[in-house]
Amino acid sequence: MNRYRFKGPQRGSRCFPACGCGSEESLVTVDKKNVKMGEFKVHRVRFFDYMPRAITAMAFNSRYERLALARAGGAVEIFNFADNYFQEKVIPGQDSRAVEALCWVDQRLFSAGLNGEITEYDLENLRPRYSVAAYGGPIWTISSNNQGTMLAVGCEDGTLKMFEILEDRIQFQRNLDRQKGRIISLSWHPSGKLIAAGMMDMIRVFDTETGHATHRMLVERGVGTCKSKEVVVWSVAFLSDHNIISGDSAGKVQIWDGFTGTLVKTHLVTKWDVLSLSVSQDQSSLIAGTSEGTVIQFQFISPTVDQQEKEWVRTRTFKNHTHDVRALAHTETAVVSGGMDTQLVVRPLLDKVDKNTQESALRKIAFPHRSLVCCAKKAGLLLFQFPEHLELWKLGESDGHGKPGDSLPVKRKPEKLIHLKRKGVDHICCSALSPCGGWMAYSTVSSVRLYRLQYDNNNISITKVSKLPKDLCSAHQLCFSSDSSKLFASSIHSSVVVVALNQLECKHLHTLKPKSGSRQPVHLLFASEDGKWLATANTGCEIHVYNLDKLKLHCTVPVYSSCPTAIAIHPVTGNLVTVHADQQIFEFSLAQKEYTEWSRRLQKRGLHSLWLERDTPVTHIAFNPRNPAHIILHDMFMFCIIDQSLPLPEAKTVLHNQMMLRSLPEPERIRHSHAFKICKNFQHLLCVSLLEDHSLVVVERPLMDIMSQLPPPVRQKKFAT
Repeated sequence: MNRYRFKGPQRGSRCFPACGCGSEESLVTVDKKNVKMGEFKVHRVRFFDYMPRAITAMAFNSRYERLALARAGGAVEIFNFADNYFQEKVIPGQDSRAVEALCWVDQRLFSAGLNGEITEYDLENLRPRYSVAAYGGPIWTISSNNQGTMLAVGCEDGTLKMFEILEDRIQFQRNLDRQKGRIISLSWHPSGKLIAAGMMDMIRVFDTETGHATHRMLVERGVGTCKSKEVVVWSVAFLSDHNIISGDSAGKVQIWDGFTGTLVKTHLVTKWDVLSLSVSQDQSSLIAGTSEGTVIQFQFISPTVDQQEKEWVRTRTFKNHTHDVRALAHTETAVVSGGMDTQLVVRPLLDKVDKNTQESALRKIAFPHRSLVCCAKKAGLLLFQFPEHLELWKLGESDGHGKPGDSLPVKRKPEKLIHLKRKGVDHICCSALSPCGGWMAYSTVSSVRLYRLQYDNNNISITKVSKLPKDLCSAHQLCFSSDSSKLFASSIHSSVVVVALNQLECKHLHTLKPKSGSRQPVHLLFASEDGKWLATANTGCEIHVYNLDKLKLHCTVPVYSSCPTAIAIHPVTGNLVTVHADQQIFEFSLAQKEYTEWSRRLQKRGLHSLWLERDTPVTHIAFNPRNPAHIILHDMFMFCIIDQSLPLPEAKTVLHNQMMLRSLPEPERIRHSHAFKICKNFQHLLCVSLLEDHSLVVVERPLMDIMSQLPPPVRQKKFAT
């Protein structure tokens, strides 16, 4: 069947290929026009103006291969580098929390910021566990000793404060000698007996036992007019051989002798600021991030073939950012960087990985690995989630006719119905819109808010539900049942609160709990179309399925080593389809409580290497009710329809883009036919959803739109006043 597709009116005209199920028709994007494609009526939406925040801090836990990064606004994200760089946890921000530095102590995560507080995070409940005031003004830096027993923070008032790390809290121990200027950066010596502190125009070395400064190293100012300007020592690294490496606002990377307090060597790497430093675990490599957007690598090697003595030599320059590189992490095999341009960049070091492999590929992570868009299938509404507010939009319409690929006029443009600002200082962590469009909910770490939506003669009214069950206090994920009669909210210890909805009241029905006793947060919820099943997935890689008629656990899917990134229950077969961070796909029969025959064939054959080498996770799964054999899924750059009735691709099969297949003769197209119908060339897909009228909603957010909204590069970081 041939239908139309809508493209939002707020972006310029571009051409993109697309895939129709069973058709390889081209899809041309024309501003303010609709376009037809085979089988689906497609709304191509580009008015979700989501803007990622700048990356302000980063810390890598090499033991557990977890990267923590902080963004402007106070949000903290945890990436699992051992599981295809999946963003497994997000702790929402807060208006008063500006994170300047992060620090791992074993599996505990601490932050410090300009509000003058040290915060430890609850990584099971995705919220701050507690905060402790340092009473030294804004905190610029935080660092722990290698032994994991002490935290040191550098404050605006010139104090370097020491905190003892206890089992369930931290406790202030002492102040080291107070200095006249603010403490900007810190680094412990591996022995735990000395600390190097970067300040204005100097570096101080402190003895942690006596609390006294043992060395003062003056940093040379710039040349010419810059000589009158103070030099900010943005970052320091204290090596085991007692060398201290510093990066400063005069563009220098300097090596100092920590024994004598003298300068060994200066590398002038930029005319702007060196904002961040990171050293590899074996201390043979150093990276420096600049306000020009470059990352410069130094290696501790012999500068010439005939020279045996080693020194720090500049070896590589990477240019993967447009703005300031505020944060760095040096893993065993890669350079990880982030900053004002919002992107997390993983740049493999080719001398540490095999070339022409998945590990050697450059990765840029710009968007969350979770959905920020919710679709009301029966009402044609979209809910967009931002940290501070929600937007409710009604999709546009067209009554035109034509062939696949035709451009059709828009009968009614999309309309923004509601702009709802959140209450309180906590940012929104999840939201949901009921399929009928009559209910809307969102949660912060401190509360859940539920609203009733009503439509009357093209007018919309919104009413807050004042009395909610006390069990519904906060949620990691929210989801409505297909008939909009129930709200599901994932809570602590992988439990799910079930709330019944009606016009008069909201009643707590039951709290579903897994038998495993898992304490990991649920990050995926899916309610089946028939209202019988609820599937949940947590960051401990567990998937539980509950029977909603009996309100009890039905089964637990065998635990797979990679975290689920998308789950869905087929409306016809009742099978559970899951996709994981390592790109593996499984189909599980809820009736038989075992993997289906198709899933077993897929695992026996193995997925195509090009499929497995994709570097963004599948974030949504849908099904085509008109053809039960079709599974619809997408990641950030690809839209795919898996036809279970067709043979799986062989290892040597070429996974053609559907646009390329269209140019081939029909016999060639038939010869290349297989189960995976892939369309690439999308501009950062954030959501693909199937409406009740069988039309398809495709929400995109082109990265170039984000880059165009960034402010001009700031060459000098501003201090708090």
